[in-house]
Amino acid sequence: MSINNENPIGIFDSGVGGLTVAREIMRNIPNERIVYFGDTARVPYGSKSKNTILKYSRQIIRFLRTQDVKAIVVACNTASAYALEEIRQELDIPIIGVVKPGARVACQATRNKRIGVIGTEATVNSQVYTTFIQKQNKDIQVVGKACPLFVPLVEEGLLKDPVTVEIAGRYLGELLEKDIDTLIMGCTHYPLIRSTIRQIVGEKVTLVNPAYETAKELEALLREKGLASEKPQDGKGDCYRFFVSDAADKFKQFANSILPYDIETTRQINIEEF
Repeated sequence: MSINNENPIGIFDSGVGGLTVAREIMRNIPNERIVYFGDTARVPYGSKSKNTILKYSRQIIRFLRTQDVKAIVVACNTASAYALEEIRQELDIPIIGVVKPGARVACQATRNKRIGVIGTEATVNSQVYTTFIQKQNKDIQVVGKACPLFVPLVEEGLLKDPVTVEIAGRYLGELLEKDIDTLIMGCTHYPLIRSTIRQIVGEKVTLVNPAYETAKELEALLREKGLASEKPQDGKGDCYRFFVSDAADKFKQFANSILPYDIETTRQINIEEF
């Protein structure tokens, strides 16, 4: 496969959460083309085993390689935690996840050395954030809290629903009791309910959005590798392509509500073929 600067970036997630990463790439690296895959038939990943997540990730990457991507962003914290390092050894193109960029910024942001991490059960149980943060500073205390209902609520579009506010209060109350001053939204779905999270934790807690930090890290990586595109994109034609494993119309409607450009088509594919 020939790789040149105008080849697209491949992005994948278990569903719509990775759209927060796509949105930040569109805003902050506007020259880059995107191929996005949302595994909407198999969401959520957070309750799956490591072997299953690894299998799904490999299938998706095989599909993305058919789209001639020049780099891949694992826009899913669970897959970043359980599959990224193994997959990196198997690829000849750059690949990054969403864990390290967010963790790095959280280390810089905390004042009292108490960082909270919210994520799926798999992400929290993996201790991936704790491991990376304490490599940066062993004095930082990391408190994890699994929030398994957040992903289904976001996938259903219940971003500001009273049910979401009620559940957020229950989840986040435990972290606030630990006197955290920084909170990592350790799932790419969670920035979509940022206002609800902010409402619960208040203004004194710094919210870290790994999606934004990942876009910045991707930009630096592309420049370092000589892969940055110099051609501006306008959101038209095939510069942004979206694929899902189920419910294409529902995905498209949701995407158009949060992305800076309206997407024209979303194609459903059988990911099990890859």
